[in-house]
Amino acid sequence: MNRSDVSLKEKVISRTKECGILPCIKLHQKDDYIAYAQAMYDGGAKVIEVTMTTPGVLEAIEAISSHFGDRLLVAAGTVLDPVSAREVILHGGSVIVNPCVIPDVMDVAARYNVPVFSGAFTATEVFTAMRAGASMVKIFPGALGGPKYMTNLKMVFPDVNLIPSGGITPDNVADFIKCGACAVSGARTFMDFEKIEKEGLASITRQVAKFVEIIRKAKEDLPEIP
Repeated sequence: MNRSDVSLKEKVISRTKECGILPCIKLHQKDDYIAYAQAMYDGGAKVIEVTMTTPGVLEAIEAISSHFGDRLLVAAGTVLDPVSAREVILHGGSVIVNPCVIPDVMDVAARYNVPVFSGAFTATEVFTAMRAGASMVKIFPGALGGPKYMTNLKMVFPDVNLIPSGGITPDNVADFIKCGACAVSGARTFMDFEKIEKEGLASITRQVAKFVEIIRKAKEDLPEIP
């Protein structure tokens, strides 16, 4: 794989921070994945995730990566073993996302110079993820700790890139950003299947755009972390 460790990691981190979101495609059956990716891209997403629990996930990652090229980077979520990690990378995945710290998965990603957003919750887990080389640390479930928990973590790990996931809504996302998160992630956060059924995939575009705008405004006047 002809990838540059620095360039890919910097690209993934900067693009995720720039738009402030990592929206996730999580479906229970095969569908037109490119259409879902397009809806997120149209809303302002620059990096999206497809969870490994989605049927045909490798096909989806390859199709999206091929269709969008460098315009939209694709992450694979819930990668739990090294074999899956390697398959994701060989199918065009640009980021590996874990729900927790999984050293052998991170080892495979490092071998291919692919960044990892490692899941963690406690301070010990965050530190372990950082030491293992995580480009971002996904605090999951984010709603359990709440926005101020991001501040607690940033106080002791000022250099960590926190991306909370789980329970992030338009009502609390600004608080998460102001308390130290650099971006947020989620599936149901961005995909409301009732709205999709009624309004089509345009509802995803509107939701993504709404988050991007809220986060943009929240970042205009960030308070200092104590």
